[in-house]
Amino acid sequence: MPQRYGTHERHELMRVALFQATSRPRNEVNAHALGRAAMEARALGASVLVTPELFLSSYAPRDVAATDGWADRAELAAAARREGLWLVGSTVERIDDVAHITASLFDPHGHEVTRYRKRNLFGADERAMFLPGDERPEIVEIDGWAVALGICFDVEFPEFVRDVAVRGAELLLVPTAVPLREPTPSGPNPLDTRQVSLMVVPTRAFESQLFIAYANHGEPAFSGSSVLADPYGRRVVTAGPHEQLVVGDVTREVLDGARAAVDYLAIIERATLRDASRSPSA
Repeated sequence: MPQRYGTHERHELMRVALFQATSRPRNEVNAHALGRAAMEARALGASVLVTPELFLSSYAPRDVAATDGWADRAELAAAARREGLWLVGSTVERIDDVAHITASLFDPHGHEVTRYRKRNLFGADERAMFLPGDERPEIVEIDGWAVALGICFDVEFPEFVRDVAVRGAELLLVPTAVPLREPTPSGPNPLDTRQVSLMVVPTRAFESQLFIAYANHGEPAFSGSSVLADPYGRRVVTAGPHEQLVVGDVTREVLDGARAAVDYLAIIERATLRDASRSPSA
């Protein structure tokens, strides 16, 4: 069962805010931008704010991996407490000579209720500086919703999203940093990374029947298009290319309707039970 936080009521609707911005290397401007985003999110009625991957430190793996992100986590906690909302932020966790990219969920009192270490590292820089996590994200219940954390490249693997859904998650909260690809000599790069937000994330939400809130950095270096996708595979709200805060609603009506329309998760559960009954060790 998910660990429970916040009110224990079943809320029919929860408003989620996505903050999209490109941070500057170790610059207090990032903290000011985070504070403004938290204030705006709360003013717009959001209960949850998701921020980009390594936003406070900046997404620069070779530059930030050597320092533990305790100060960044303190800044995130303070913003959550100040505005009274749930806040997801990504920081470096460094213990001795081992570093991980992490995501943390802070409650409206500023308490860190869960932390997840990125399992699927992207690119040479991340793999050179960080180790992948070896634990699945915890499922926690906030205000009646079962949520889990992921980070960026994790969502590009169907198995990762399906696992949290099978374990009960209804909403996946994802800080991300998706870089744009340089043009080739013959024209635009054939890998348009904006399609991760516009196509892949909604597909993951559809096939695993949950909501996904995906907060990215913006142009010029990153692909923007932060998105909240619903379990019908629709984009509830999508940001543009530059700095922006967008909000969208997750609702029980949509979640229950999608799961009733196509019972992927129930089929998987039945298949799992059938396979277990056929196992020689059963």
